[in-house]
This record gives sequence, structure tokens and C-alpha cells, in this order.
Amino acid sequence: MLSDQETRLHNDLDSLGISFEQVDHPAVFTVLESNQIEKNIAGAATKNLFLKDADGIFSLVTVPAHKRVDLNSLRKIMMAKRFSFASAEEMKALLGVTPGSVTPLAAMNDSGSKVQVVLDEILTAQPRVNIHPLRNTATITLSGLALVRILAHWGHSPLIIPVPAKAENS
Repeated sequence: MLSDQETRLHNDLDSLGISFEQVDHPAVFTVLESNQIEKNIAGAATKNLFLKDADGIFSLVTVPAHKRVDLNSLRKIMMAKRFSFASAEEMKALLGVTPGSVTPLAAMNDSGSKVQVVLDEILTAQPRVNIHPLRNTATITLSGLALVRILAHWGHSPLIIPVPAKAENS
């Protein structure tokens, strides 16, 4: 049975004519655990970083699961002060999800528009992107362009940039 949030998510996707697939699976909390599940689900696997800069500005950064993000370079691109990871309490208050379930789709719960969604440009070009549907016991697959479209529908037009990766030797 879907939660009220997930029902709203599905209704919003349906109302925009966005096709998606959803697969239920055991709970996953890490990229490594997700890799074991998603190897059987076609599409680009993702990971999410919920960040807060020194001025208290929140960003939710979604990148390919294998990418090691260079936070210092990302901070410079975004003209932000030093990044830290936001707390679980801040995540729950702003996005309505808990660690392990964070997803760009949680922007639907950010009615105050306090979180900037950042998508790696690589993902927006993908025909199939795998993300959580507000819980870590399922994976929803939709196109990168559909993800951009649903975020814009909720008033969260994402910042689409080439998120910098750490050098291989660092």
C-alpha cells in the first residue's frame, strides 16, 4: 500500500503524462546495497547528497552512483560557502524523508522552496534514471527529462551542471 506522499507522487506523474516504472525491494541505505538491487533494474543508478553551506543554504545534489563528488569544486561552481552534510532532522523537516530515502522527488515536500535541487547534467540526458520514490524500499525509473519536468512542476527547477568529480588519485 502506498503512503499518501507516494500516492501524490504517482498522481502528479500521471497528471503530467510522465511514464515511470516502480520496483519494490528490500530496504537499502548505501550505494553499495543499492548496486546489488539495481543491477537488475535497467537505468542510471544515482546517489544523493543533502548539503548545507555555511550560510545555511540547502542543496540536494543528485549524481550517478559511481561519482565521487569534489565538494570543494562544487562549492566554487555554486558560489557557496563551505559545505557540510545537513542533519537527518533538517532532511526530515525540509524534504519529509529520512537518510537512505533521500531523492530529488522529495522536493515535492519542500513547500518553502528552501532546497536547491542540483542534477548532474549526465543524468538529465539519460532515458532511464533510477531514484527512490520517497522510501528506500523501492526504486522508481523515469527519464532524466521527466525528472526535470516533475521538479519544475513542483516549483523546483533544478540547477543542471556538470557536477565535478574527485580526481582518481585523491
